[in-house]
Amino acid sequence: MPYLWRALRLTILALLLGCLLLLALAEPAMASVHTYHEQPGQTTHRSRQSLRDQNDVAWQATVFKRYQEGHLEGVYLRLVGFPGQGLVDRQSDLLVQTGTATQWAAAPLLDSQTQDLPENVAQYDVDTILSHIQRPGPLTLVVPLATGTVVRLVVAPYVVEEWLHVYSLEDDPEVAA
Repeated sequence: MPYLWRALRLTILALLLGCLLLLALAEPAMASVHTYHEQPGQTTHRSRQSLRDQNDVAWQATVFKRYQEGHLEGVYLRLVGFPGQGLVDRQSDLLVQTGTATQWAAAPLLDSQTQDLPENVAQYDVDTILSHIQRPGPLTLVVPLATGTVVRLVVAPYVVEEWLHVYSLEDDPEVAA
C-alpha cells in the first residue's frame, strides 16, 4: 500500500511539472488578431481589445492595417467610447506615451472606407508610432474629449504586442491578385 501512494504522488508530481513546463514554454496567443478579405483586392488585419480609462469606463481599441490591391492604405487606431460618456474631440491629436519621456502624437485620420464616425468614436493614424516601438511595453493613450478634458487609457504590454503583430503583417498576394 505505501508503494502505491508513493507511485501516485510521483505520478502527480510529474504531471504537475509537465504542465508547468508547457506553460513556461508556451508562446503568447494572439487570439484577438484577425485577417479579413473584405472584398477582392482588399485585406485588413486587426486587433480589437477593451481598455479602461482612469474612471474605469470601458473603451474599445481597434488597431487595423488595410491593404488595397497590394498597396498599404494605412495603419489606424479606432477608439470607441461608451455612448454619452466619451464625446471625443476628433480634431485634436491623440497622445501616446511610454513609461519614459517618449511621447508621440497621432493625427486624426479616417480610412478610405469610413465616411463618418459617431461622436463617441475617433480614428487616428498610428503607422509612424508603431514603427518606432521596438518591443512591447505599457503605453498610455491620452484621448482628447469635446469638453476640453482628456481621459487616459492604459494599454498593457500584451495589447501592444498584438498591435505590433498587426503592424508586421503583410498583404496576402494571392488575394490581392
